[in-house]
Amino acid sequence: MPLYGSTCSIEPAFPGAVLKKPHQVTNEGIEKRIANNFFVERQILKRLGQHPRIVRHLGQQEDGILLGEASHGNLQAYLDEHHASTSLAQRLLWCRQLAEALSYVHAHGVLHSDLRPANLLVHETTPGARDLLLADFGGSVCEELGVDGLSLPDGPFYSPVFGWRSSVALDLFGMASTFYTIHTGRWPYKATPGRFETFDERVEWEENVAYPNFKEDRFPEDVDSLPAGDVILKCWRREFATAKEALAALDKSLEEQGYRGVGSTAVGTKGGVSMATGAR
Repeated sequence: MPLYGSTCSIEPAFPGAVLKKPHQVTNEGIEKRIANNFFVERQILKRLGQHPRIVRHLGQQEDGILLGEASHGNLQAYLDEHHASTSLAQRLLWCRQLAEALSYVHAHGVLHSDLRPANLLVHETTPGARDLLLADFGGSVCEELGVDGLSLPDGPFYSPVFGWRSSVALDLFGMASTFYTIHTGRWPYKATPGRFETFDERVEWEENVAYPNFKEDRFPEDVDSLPAGDVILKCWRREFATAKEALAALDKSLEEQGYRGVGSTAVGTKGGVSMATGAR
């Protein structure tokens, strides 16, 4: 069944693959922006190549992009439906996988520029697993390639302190807000789980709640009680210079709290919590 977004549709192509197709529009300005997004995404995916934390790029079909299909959709939709039944082990693994993905992307000179749960995919890589794949690079930036998708995240995955430019710190901010959402099932400063019913409701909340707090470097008080809450705060406060540094701090923080070996193959325990890949 096709899925429709603001600029594209995603429909089955063949077993294990989907086709991401640009919308056909009559507005010349919007048409150029969509075309640029697809050009940027193709160039970025070619640069990144194959990696276990990046959506699979399978080539081009006419003006669309062939991608590996994610067995369980995007992370936002998954959390909306399954957060209450998602184990701590799984949530920790997702945080570690996201940090790994971002470190890899930045090492290749790419800024994602729209990091949020809706742009992460949940995939059954091995039987029973629920692994994260970073996707949607249409808004990304790569100076070495000379491409800019001219996008920024919205909601609590962006702060006014960043202005209108993409940066490493902006991606790390989005990662921290995604960590928070993974653990709590809610966006930072949002009282209830899930997304807003209407665009206007979301914008009103952003302008009156999220952005004023973030602009003053005020963050939810419950973050201190979360696993690796110290890392979330440091990302929000722009204290990491690189994603690699944030990844190392995450590993160290989890180990110090007794969550050992939260990685792709290692297993550790804290209070009976298994950290094996795909634990749910």
